[in-house]
Amino acid sequence: MKDFRQLKVWLKAHELTLSVYRATRHFPAEERFALADQMRRSSVSVPSNLAEGCGRGSDKDFARFVHIAAGSVSELEYQCLLAYELGYLQKPEHQQLDDQAIEVKKMLHSLIQRLKQES
Repeated sequence: MKDFRQLKVWLKAHELTLSVYRATRHFPAEERFALADQMRRSSVSVPSNLAEGCGRGSDKDFARFVHIAAGSVSELEYQCLLAYELGYLQKPEHQQLDDQAIEVKKMLHSLIQRLKQES
């Protein structure tokens, strides 16, 4: 069992989640239970899956949860683009979220590669 708090990628994913919550706080009321909620759930899924994977008994299980986290961050990337194009995010806000998501995605893919090499 690993401590998820020791993973740099978990910390970056957690920071991304906090940024998403701050950014979606100002979405229109009609989006509160639609796009804003979906963005929050996608962002929360990333560090949550890393934490759950760390609590599993094997590297194979951990790798499966890292893959799920990678899918969630890709989903979030699209949702941020959609929110920007709908005018819910300003360009600097969108750029920050996009940069954070890309950084997390790269870190996850590096972790996946390392886990493949170790198995």
